[in-house]
Amino acid sequence: MRITSVLIALAFTGVALAQSPAPVISAAHAQDSLENRIERLERLLESRGQSQARMMQQLGALQREVSELRGVTEEHAHQLEQVLERQRDLYQEIERRVSEVRSERAAAAPTLSTEGDTQLSMAYSDDLSENQAYDRAIALVLEDRQYEQAIPEFRAFIDTFPDSEYLGNAHYWLGQLLYARNDYSQARQHFEEVVNNHRDSGKRADCLLKLGIIAQNEGDDGRAESRFEQVLNEYPDSTEATLARSRLEDL
Repeated sequence: MRITSVLIALAFTGVALAQSPAPVISAAHAQDSLENRIERLERLLESRGQSQARMMQQLGALQREVSELRGVTEEHAHQLEQVLERQRDLYQEIERRVSEVRSERAAAAPTLSTEGDTQLSMAYSDDLSENQAYDRAIALVLEDRQYEQAIPEFRAFIDTFPDSEYLGNAHYWLGQLLYARNDYSQARQHFEEVVNNHRDSGKRADCLLKLGIIAQNEGDDGRAESRFEQVLNEYPDSTEATLARSRLEDL
């Protein structure tokens, strides 16, 4: 009898459980959850896009800095070479002056003629004014750094001594001085003088390079390319060739 009662109770309990409603997730709640997920994804994508944009900006800035540093390095290397060249020129001028003084002292010593007369003979006497004029002009550049004052000195030297052995150097230095103050038209004339008429000059490679740079600054890339290639062909192992090659890559 007791067992029968228990079974009846269990039957009623099962019916009650079967009739109770199952938990239901509302459509509104589901929609809200989906929107939240989409919103999180959008924020994530936006954040990632901003990070990528910042990285691209930083990369572009780094590339510009590398390019600028490369240009500065090349320019400093050329300036250093110019300083070293000025020092070499200064040493050569000192050696030349010492040699002249020795020659003058030796020549000033009295010598006996065949008739017993004492004679004096001064070496370089014919070129004394030429040497002094060149020394004065070059000293303004290499020693005193009075560049503006050196310009008329070199011009006067070129006009006064058109056949001087220093003529190629005089044209080079005058071209350098005019180039430094951006007087490209006149500087070109003196550099071309060295290139065309003083082919053995140690300054010729730099004159060719300067002619290419002047053409590049004036927007004449064709002529600039021609001059840079001339440097590479005629002076392939020089510092000027390295600079010319770099300039060609930027054309």
